[in-house]
Amino acid sequence: MLILGIDPGTQILGYSLLSTDEVSQPPQIVAMDVLYLKKIPEFNLRIRQIFLSTTRLIDSFHPDHLAIEAPFFGKNVQSMLKLGRAQGVAIAAAISRDLSVTEYEPSVIKQHITGNGNASKQQVAAILQSILGFQQTPKYLDATDALAVAYTCHLHLSNPVAQIQQQLKPKRKNHKSTKQQWSDFITQNPDIVN
Repeated sequence: MLILGIDPGTQILGYSLLSTDEVSQPPQIVAMDVLYLKKIPEFNLRIRQIFLSTTRLIDSFHPDHLAIEAPFFGKNVQSMLKLGRAQGVAIAAAISRDLSVTEYEPSVIKQHITGNGNASKQQVAAILQSILGFQQTPKYLDATDALAVAYTCHLHLSNPVAQIQQQLKPKRKNHKSTKQQWSDFITQNPDIVN
């Protein structure tokens, strides 16, 4: 299987291709680089370039799956919206080529790679370098972030227990506190709670 990993961004977008065909061997890096978009002045042209470049990668390498980092919730709403657009056009490019798509939250990726959901980009890159044996750390760590997404996808796709756990995991529609969730449960189920 060939997994296309993308770390979306509107200034620098990281991408990687990870081959996971050999069961007994660690996955092999087919490509790892960035799409440098800072020189494109207009935002809509950057988004167009993300779509075209993602489509070109898919048409050139014929991956089986797209793994993409989900946007994280930050304080800067404008940055978050732009990041979501970058992610959306990359997903649209994949869907237009009939690829299956999986999103992973940044903390989940970091947890799978380093064992720490708050790890730095440098820590993620160092662990991946140790696991996958690439010689030189890229200039932009967005490339290793994309590799981390692809590797996380590989771990999930090759682990049947993780697949079942993911299917059984309830989808969170909102981010209520645990106390509020229990309060809602009690209100909705008065016959269960005395």
